[in-house]
Amino acid sequence: MVMLYILFAVYLAAINFFALLFVRKQKKAAEGALDKPKYRDGKLLLAALLGGALGAFLTMLFSKFRTDNILLMILLPLFIVLNVYAVVSIFRSGIFVFT
Repeated sequence: MVMLYILFAVYLAAINFFALLFVRKQKKAAEGALDKPKYRDGKLLLAALLGGALGAFLTMLFSKFRTDNILLMILLPLFIVLNVYAVVSIFRSGIFVFT
């Protein structure tokens, strides 16, 4: 049972780290581009929905990148709430208890 908690924590850390790297990659691409680059939000929103919303949102706020995008500024906090709700409901329901 403890192993499942550890695996779940590692998964959340990895998906948040992926979201952090993805936002940083987009920022570096934007700094090097001469014209305004088009961003695809699909991968970022998918990573946020799978548990990396907190990492993506904090990275965007601290690096001051894409904070003018209304869609991301509304959806990422909503995904944070959904992620916390999912984690709490999973642990309270006893899914990880096999004994």
